[in-house]
Amino acid sequence: MTTPPPPLHSDGPSVRIGALAPLTRPGWAEAGRHLLAGLELGVRDVNAVGGIAGRPLELLVRDTAADPRRAEAAVDELAALGVVALAGEYHSVVARAVAARAAGLGLPYLCSSAVLDALTDEPADRVARLCPAQSHGWRIYADHLLAAGHRDIAVATQPSVYWAAGTRILREHLAARGGTVAELDLTALDPAAVCDELARRGATAVLLLAGHPEPAASLVRAVRADQRLAEVLIGAPAGQPEFAEWAALLGADGSGIPFLRYRPEELDPLGARVEAELREGLGGAPSFVAFEGYDTVAVLADVLRSGGSSGAWSGVDVEGTRGRIRFSRVPGVSVWQWAWPPVQVVDRDPADTGRFRVLHSG
Repeated sequence: MTTPPPPLHSDGPSVRIGALAPLTRPGWAEAGRHLLAGLELGVRDVNAVGGIAGRPLELLVRDTAADPRRAEAAVDELAALGVVALAGEYHSVVARAVAARAAGLGLPYLCSSAVLDALTDEPADRVARLCPAQSHGWRIYADHLLAAGHRDIAVATQPSVYWAAGTRILREHLAARGGTVAELDLTALDPAAVCDELARRGATAVLLLAGHPEPAASLVRAVRADQRLAEVLIGAPAGQPEFAEWAALLGADGSGIPFLRYRPEELDPLGARVEAELREGLGGAPSFVAFEGYDTVAVLADVLRSGGSSGAWSGVDVEGTRGRIRFSRVPGVSVWQWAWPPVQVVDRDPADTGRFRVLHSG
């Protein structure tokens, strides 16, 4: 039997939320910077209309650097400092550690960007998630591959619970529709050997289930330079090409690589206003991760203003930057889930690497 979240309350001049993000290597620091930009803009907007019952909302930011143990220590520290909730994180293995520690402390946690279905081992009423579960998004990605005629798929992968879960989702979804998935182990194969395997197997697509910038960037360069693989599609369901660092690093080689992102093709007025302000603050186009950060604060502010009563996640009904946000229980997902944010498969246009093309929506 699960227990509903306790009321959210705090003493002091401000209402404190603990914000977790990968802001330094080996974390995906650019994703962390976008997530934090969205969280901070959300806090500014909440405080501009009076905060929480007249008290300002305050972020206490901690860098996880993609390290689960460091994140657990941050949760303990933030709890001791009196935060009423935790927010954020991008890396799934880190978010799992945060969720487990937060649940153990009875501290509500709203996960912004980590998609792993099993965010907790057991059902957790104190944990909720904004981004779609991996199984939802990656099945949409697999449908795009099938629609584009790709049934013999290879995945170039590193050891990780996240990459292993993605491989399993793809294999099960494609196998039921006549497709195959072959695994290429990047602990045993360098980029040249991966190219040889792709040529030998006759795969029509290779998916980068690997870290950014390396070894993903080296794999892209190797495949692009190999004439045997001129017709092979490179894919990146985890979203590496979303960020400006990708385009700066790879230029034209980084275009034409389909990836998942979680935003609608057309933003409503709130989304458009937030996008403009994020662009100014970031000095460039905001990723979907920045919108996830903003929406995280919008949800928490709604819960706090309502008094954070029992069953708080089930009572959420908030206008977000990418649609109306409500939470429910989804089969196979252990936490409260927004089902579902908009999902797109997009790529960078080879004719203009700063432009995204929408290839598929789900």
